[in-house]
Amino acid sequence: MNFIDEAIIFVSAGDGGNGCMSFRREKNIPKGGPDGGNGGPGGNLIFSSSRNLNTLSAFRYQRSFQAQHGKKGRSRDKTGAGGQDLVVEVPTGTVVFDVGLNEQIADLNLEGQNILIAEGGTGGLGNSVYKSSTNRAPTRTSYGTRGESREVRLELRLLADVGLLGFPNAGKSSIVSAISSATPKIADYPFTTLKPSLGVVDYSLDGNFVIADIPGLISGASQGVGLGIQFLKHLSRTKLIFQVIDIFDKNCDKIIQEMEDLVFELRNYQEDLAKRERWLILNKIDLLSKEKQILLKDEITSKLDPSTKIRFISAVTNQGIKSLAKDVGSYLELQNEK
Repeated sequence: MNFIDEAIIFVSAGDGGNGCMSFRREKNIPKGGPDGGNGGPGGNLIFSSSRNLNTLSAFRYQRSFQAQHGKKGRSRDKTGAGGQDLVVEVPTGTVVFDVGLNEQIADLNLEGQNILIAEGGTGGLGNSVYKSSTNRAPTRTSYGTRGESREVRLELRLLADVGLLGFPNAGKSSIVSAISSATPKIADYPFTTLKPSLGVVDYSLDGNFVIADIPGLISGASQGVGLGIQFLKHLSRTKLIFQVIDIFDKNCDKIIQEMEDLVFELRNYQEDLAKRERWLILNKIDLLSKEKQILLKDEITSKLDPSTKIRFISAVTNQGIKSLAKDVGSYLELQNEK
């Protein structure tokens, strides 16, 4: 199944049914009065979040959704049947924007949420409603009102605690595979990851968190270069961002420059993301000798701010992976207590 995280669709609630014009006509009742019933209300259009869905691909094929209209009122003061609500399932984590107003109208970030997106029209009034002491035989009715309709943009944002950010071939997919039970596609060439992937990390007997790998950025991503910019929105819900850098055949200055480039792309895309808690994850230390590892660690820690959290790991040999998972779990527990 293709991973689709954006879609534009048109939604319409049902119209209310018209009021009925009717007069009572029965044997042995010479003065029958008005008995036209009201129209039924139109059905609402509702979005419901579901964890059983993980992509918006279904909206590639159906782009218009219409709730049922209310029925016209009937004689004998019978109200028309109400239109049935239309419930449209979307993946949990979907944000809904009104295209015309250019504003967010819903964020379905919890399982089982039901959000009214378009309200059904009200039913019209039958002529019996207009009966009065001065108007015994009213011939007036009213039409049902139109249901709401709007063009909406759906944007799926992954529900992950930790997001991995890095340039192509930094080893993000390998980290997800090593630290969790996920099995993303991994290869020795750039642009392996073409869609986000999620993994669940069990860092203790009763503790876990969700980690997300997004396609690698390239320089200029925040200006629309490459694929990565399309997926930066998936970092918006994360509590922690891993800046993943491949340290093989790179000196300290090159590593720091790459880290700064990643922050630059984040800041250009969304200032709030650049302010998010970030850890520097230096991957592929297994490709360095013990002596080079020690020298590189000393040089990097001396040049960066002391508050910078740095982890040296190897996703291939699992060096530093278990301790990284425990550190992340402890950090998230502290955040949840605040």
